[in-house]
Amino acid sequence: MTAADPDVDAFTRPYWQAAGEGRLLLRRCGACGRAHHYPREFCPHCWSEDVTWERASGRATLYTWSVVHRNDLPPFGERVPYVAAVVDLAEGPRMMTEVVGVTETDLRIGMDLEVTFRAEGELRVPVFGPPSEC
Repeated sequence: MTAADPDVDAFTRPYWQAAGEGRLLLRRCGACGRAHHYPREFCPHCWSEDVTWERASGRATLYTWSVVHRNDLPPFGERVPYVAAVVDLAEGPRMMTEVVGVTETDLRIGMDLEVTFRAEGELRVPVFGPPSEC
């Protein structure tokens, strides 16, 4: 692991294991029924601790983005320029991420995206790109 790698602990381990298998997880509240991301041990909407892991569809739409041309923190400096973004997951929550596989001039608010996973040290992290053609 590098200094930029997220901490994996007993709570986040299911999330990172699923990511390693190509699945995106989020949390859903049993009390109010709302989904949230980033994963927390309580619902940020009603504060209930009745939250469980749920597989997300992997579908999202682009909410906003910024093209980063300079970042001195490893490993980001090696990737510039890159698209830092916020996406609306199909299940409702917003998620900070990176958009890959789309040129800057083709980015549009509301465009359809799909999760994919990129190796980051020992982990795989979710990023979003154009939907695959099936």
